[in-house]
Amino acid sequence: MSLPIEFPLQPMLAKAARSIPVGEYSYEPKWDGFRCLAVNDGGVVRLASRSGKDLAVYFPELVAIMAERLPAGVVLDGELVVRAGEPGAERLDWDSLTARIHPSASRIERLAAETPAEFIAFDQLTDPGVSLLPEPFSARRARLEATLEGVGASSSIHLTRTTDDAAQAADWFARFEGAGLDGVIAKPACGAYLPGKRTMIKIKHARTAEAVLVGYRVHKSGAGVGSLLLGLYDDAGDLIGVGGISAFTAARRLELQEELEPLVERDAGGEVRHAERERTRFSSARDTSFVPLRPERVVEVAFDQLEGNRFRHTVTFLRWRPDREPESCRLEQIERAPAYDLARVLR
Repeated sequence: MSLPIEFPLQPMLAKAARSIPVGEYSYEPKWDGFRCLAVNDGGVVRLASRSGKDLAVYFPELVAIMAERLPAGVVLDGELVVRAGEPGAERLDWDSLTARIHPSASRIERLAAETPAEFIAFDQLTDPGVSLLPEPFSARRARLEATLEGVGASSSIHLTRTTDDAAQAADWFARFEGAGLDGVIAKPACGAYLPGKRTMIKIKHARTAEAVLVGYRVHKSGAGVGSLLLGLYDDAGDLIGVGGISAFTAARRLELQEELEPLVERDAGGEVRHAERERTRFSSARDTSFVPLRPERVVEVAFDQLEGNRFRHTVTFLRWRPDREPESCRLEQIERAPAYDLARVLR
């Protein structure tokens, strides 16, 4: 069938803010998964990523239930997630979600059963034959609620919570992080859906930490520092890799390389010691070598979450900390959110 909107379509985006805005907003939890437009085009289901790639092949369990239950001609905006943990202590599992993107058909089939994905719906872009893009969010939300009521109870498709109470949103911001959520989204209640425009507001968790500089990777251009590699000491006193800093200007990349030259570890012959980062399923085909540095310099960084013993996203450089000893940069300094059951968020 012919959809009333054209694809590829970039979803509506959000700009960052430091605090939850007050006013004519609808607030909802910010999910940490794959942004996705779920499309039932006459029984053919597509899961369009933010970049326009169809993810349907990787999530056959969701495709099956959406083909059966979503009305033909409906397009939903939402997030693909995977949960982990025992009942009563579940949370979002980013590693299991990213593992679902795999070229092997047999692995896709196995993971669909072992780590099934779920879809969190938070907007509706079309009714059959009708574009809802010009409608205010309040009207689109009402249509979304009606659509998912028609879908019926499902462990795979969920309707996200919303509130018009900023205090309630602040409570969610604090509590839901323990279930792996990212923060809070504020949407203009009267705003139309504007593809590719940053008309929403996102408020994410942000913290600072001091970490030890352990090395750098050369920029892909071959000139200067591409990324700085960071470490923290664990309870056993071992220095473990926790993530990195990137996004330097061309001039700063060259300055950093010169600035860090005295810290480069070399062998007796003056050659740079060989070092490689631990390979993962994402880096197995890439060069993981880096220039090792003596762990003598401390840097203060901003980050949002620590997942396991690694920063969840690339962190932001704040400043050098010559007043801090590297040995004081320990994992125990990191504030971890109190655990919160994901099932309670979804209720």
